[in-house]
Amino acid sequence: MIAFTIAAASLKRMVRDRVAAFFMVLLPLVVILVIGATAGGPATPRVGVVAAPGPLAAGLAQTLDGTEGLRTSAYGTEQDARDALRRGEVDAVVLIPGDFDARLASGRSVELPLLTAGPTGNAQGAWQAVSAGVARHATAVQAAAFAATEAGGSLSARLPLARALETTVPRVTVQSEPVDGSGSALPAGFGSSAPTMLVLFVFVNSLASGAAMVQTRQLGIHTRVLAAPVPARAIVLGESLCYLGLALLQSALIIAAGALLFGVSWGDPLAAVVLTVVWAAVGTGAGMAGGTVFRTPEQASALGPTIGVAFGMLGGCMWPLEIVPDAVRSLGHLTPHAWAVDAWTALLARGGGLGDILLPLGVLGAFAALLLTFASVRLHRSLTT
Repeated sequence: MIAFTIAAASLKRMVRDRVAAFFMVLLPLVVILVIGATAGGPATPRVGVVAAPGPLAAGLAQTLDGTEGLRTSAYGTEQDARDALRRGEVDAVVLIPGDFDARLASGRSVELPLLTAGPTGNAQGAWQAVSAGVARHATAVQAAAFAATEAGGSLSARLPLARALETTVPRVTVQSEPVDGSGSALPAGFGSSAPTMLVLFVFVNSLASGAAMVQTRQLGIHTRVLAAPVPARAIVLGESLCYLGLALLQSALIIAAGALLFGVSWGDPLAAVVLTVVWAAVGTGAGMAGGTVFRTPEQASALGPTIGVAFGMLGGCMWPLEIVPDAVRSLGHLTPHAWAVDAWTALLARGGGLGDILLPLGVLGAFAALLLTFASVRLHRSLTT
């Protein structure tokens, strides 16, 4: 009971700190929003189309406009389209030549120049989408040419019928997916930023909150508590419960905000809860260890976040570890952050459950036990000497 009273008093003092509240509540949500919005995967390619006169050229422009995964804008001249490409208003420009109709009507092939600003991801996406649109239009033109040859009439006259029949003819589609249905990276957008920022900020704020324990020692609060019939182990347990409550509170805020504001799915509920609690225990050990190691509150407030961010960078909170060299990936797994991110990846990208994250949970549990033991021994020693 005494330990819970100590924990409640310490937690109340921390929550009243407005600066700490900003870093625990507002800053994580802002960072999740910014990173999630900017890393939401490749945008839909924007393509400018310069169409020549004629029904076949107009049909191609119409087909491109209706192609899935493509946004088109019509331009009257090539120069206007090039200017839009230079200004970044479009990712690519399709130039339909002036003799497009004449060449198709005579059975000759046509080359369609595609202008891009460089080998960017959107430019590559534009090329793929335009290729699909052109292939679809070519199929309709070939059907119209066949109808014109067999039943008479012109190619342009038969094209509307071919386009109308196109929607009624079954298509053969090709889809690709991993053999095991799993992924090695977190989902793009908020599905990536929310769990990684939970890992980062729970650890960073726990370390920074070590300043409160340093201040408690400097003010002699622990000494005054020991003047009463309160054993030192009750203070150690109370401080542990305080930091655990703080970590769980911030985790709950990020999880709730991620689900309600950003539509994040946190995977299997049981596994997510266990992982969150274990990571909060890691943060508890880190915060208490910082509170016993740092000498001044300023030192804890300055060095704690620096260490936390450095570990977050190594552990894959800033970027996926899949894109770094093997040596850096191995170095990152010396931090608990990498194991936490691995566990969230198993839950969110692969649809795993509790059984799929037993190894990361075991490693994180070892980190938590080591940090809590170290911090508890140091705090107990400082109270009894």
